[in-house]
Amino acid sequence: MIAIATPAEPPLVTRLVIECGAQRLDEATFDAFIAQPGESALFFTEDPIRFREVLDVAVILPELRTGCSRPFRIGVLPPPLANAKAATYGVRRWPAIVFLRSGGWLGNVEGLRDWNDYVAAANELLEGETRALPPKVIPVASSAPSSCA
Repeated sequence: MIAIATPAEPPLVTRLVIECGAQRLDEATFDAFIAQPGESALFFTEDPIRFREVLDVAVILPELRTGCSRPFRIGVLPPPLANAKAATYGVRRWPAIVFLRSGGWLGNVEGLRDWNDYVAAANELLEGETRALPPKVIPVASSAPSSCA
């Protein structure tokens, strides 16, 4: 089953799927994608009006795959799925790339970086061992009024 594009999907993200072989994920396809053997990168997207760097990462990600020491599959998480999975993988900054090996967590590369930093961070994660997922970050909101004036 292939997840279809949402109407608000940016054209550069659509290009990543159509021309670069990334797989658009949804709740129905997510678990099967991450369970496949080998390395994968989950691209956590968000609204590019709020997070302009999403479009940059959509362009950089195929080049990163080519420039890394190990090949990896790319899965694209639209904003609702990205937000639902963020706490599981410790994502705190968008856009984010979460690296996995056969479903096991390798680590995250968050925000926009210089090219050399991207390649170094991705290679370090791809060459490393899987590890326990980070502790879930749960946002805390108070029902009491703020004491700040």
